[in-house]
Amino acid sequence: MSEYELYNAPQSTCSQRVRYTLHTKGLPFVEHKLDLFRGDQLKPEYLAVNPNGLVPALVHNGTSVLDSSVIMEYLEDIHPEVAPLRPSDPLKVAEMRAKMRYIDEVPTPAVRVPSYNLAFLPHYQAMTAEEFLAVCESKPLRREFLLKMGRTGFPRAEMDEALGRLQRGVDRFARWLDESGGPFVLGRILSLADIAIMPVIVRMDDINLGHLWASSPAVGRWLDLIRETNAFAATYYHGSLLTEKYPHLQSLKTTAA
Repeated sequence: MSEYELYNAPQSTCSQRVRYTLHTKGLPFVEHKLDLFRGDQLKPEYLAVNPNGLVPALVHNGTSVLDSSVIMEYLEDIHPEVAPLRPSDPLKVAEMRAKMRYIDEVPTPAVRVPSYNLAFLPHYQAMTAEEFLAVCESKPLRREFLLKMGRTGFPRAEMDEALGRLQRGVDRFARWLDESGGPFVLGRILSLADIAIMPVIVRMDDINLGHLWASSPAVGRWLDLIRETNAFAATYYHGSLLTEKYPHLQSLKTTAA
């Protein structure tokens, strides 16, 4: 039995953060892949691990650690000497955490709106109204989000607001890279802040929103560096991108090309 067990979903952006952190630190783990559309995250056995019914959840020697940002910091706390991902200067740590908070509050929730409209909506449209409502009511923390989306998708106003938030997030991210001197958020060393925003930028690129950083080449250079790391390939195994999981999204890549 492994010391670490990770309950996650391949396409979950928050799961990707934790997988990348584990791989960066070279920590072996047993991966439990949950099918979110089948409702694996709402089954009693998983709710016993994470009563929020969300992924990811890390089980370390039988004890659950929840929330991707918390898990990332926890792994740094217990393995600070292996591939350090947090500065030694307390002021820089505070800066890193403030940036992670911004990432969690602005671009991370914003990218869910185009993701759901483009990739997940057909699944919900195939349901009856009663089935969809039952799914919404079963979600401990995502009930209101799904109800707002409905079976017709988020309206244009919601999409525009989300895209505006993503643009502001990208602009702020580009400013961080400029202020630190790059190539990473805090400068020359990869940190938890980079890992926090990584799945958002990868998701945006995957669903043809990369034009939002067309005027900020530092973001493109940052993404290239992230993709060159060994942890990236291990984290983004086949099926981790929306365009790999959902064939109807392949046209996005064709259009982009």
